[in-house]
Amino acid sequence: MSPGHKKQMVQAVIAERLCSGRKACRFLRLARATWWYRAGERSERQEQLVARIHALAERHPRYGYRRIAALLRDEGWSVGKRQVQRLRRTEGLRVPPTKRKIVRRGQSTGLPTKATHRGHVWTWDFIADATVRGGALRMLTVLDEHTRECHVLRADRALRSADVIALVKEAIGKHGAPEFIRSDNGSEFIAKELQHWLAEEKIRTIYIEPASPWQNGFVESFHGRFRDECLNREQLWTLSEARVVIEDFRIEYNTRRPHSRLGYRSPVNYAALLPAVPTPVGLRPPSVGTALTTTDRSTHNNIPD
Repeated sequence: MSPGHKKQMVQAVIAERLCSGRKACRFLRLARATWWYRAGERSERQEQLVARIHALAERHPRYGYRRIAALLRDEGWSVGKRQVQRLRRTEGLRVPPTKRKIVRRGQSTGLPTKATHRGHVWTWDFIADATVRGGALRMLTVLDEHTRECHVLRADRALRSADVIALVKEAIGKHGAPEFIRSDNGSEFIAKELQHWLAEEKIRTIYIEPASPWQNGFVESFHGRFRDECLNREQLWTLSEARVVIEDFRIEYNTRRPHSRLGYRSPVNYAALLPAVPTPVGLRPPSVGTALTTTDRSTHNNIPD
């Protein structure tokens, strides 16, 4: 309990004539000097100091009395932190409590599903980097979870929901529409415009739990390979150069890079071995052999190489 509150209680006790001020101060452990103290009128300098404290508190609402005192001393005021603390308390200035952030979540239209054939489940996410001069690079990745093919790997300064729709439309025109698409709860993926478009295309959405990137392990693994084998090795000076280098990596990844989960085949070579129509779960073409058996045993949370 603050001294101010104790003084108010002593004043109430005396007004009700319940006991003397001495006994009330002793019971509340309040020094009588504090009880008898009455603040005088503020000088012009004090009024200016209080006004400045209000201004700093409005500009820096998360600063406590120590930081406010430091700012005042930098401005030339001769004040101590205890004086600032007392004036802030008198004026009712406090650091507002921290509000818990709202967790955004998309509305899934499909159940968590493991990809069993080509075009069954796609997954998408963003990855960020920068050019040598510090220009922002934001890249959209779209993968087929079964074949591991990278259908989209596009770099730009910024990518909004309309840009995402345009890129995925292009991928669908080349590879056909997936049954499901898996993503996190990023603002671009839960945008209403994107949700309506996916519903029109009859593509069901699977949103992972917030702060659970391992549930989107395929694209996270791809981003690790992409950053290690491309972004961390190349000096990208412009957006145009970045697009050329990144597209070269996508083509190399799809057509030539051996993938351990695919029997050390490239995604394109693996996809060529698959039947033209979806195969029931558990059935695989005999030519793929052991690599496909290993894939069957993998679960959704297993992160591929």
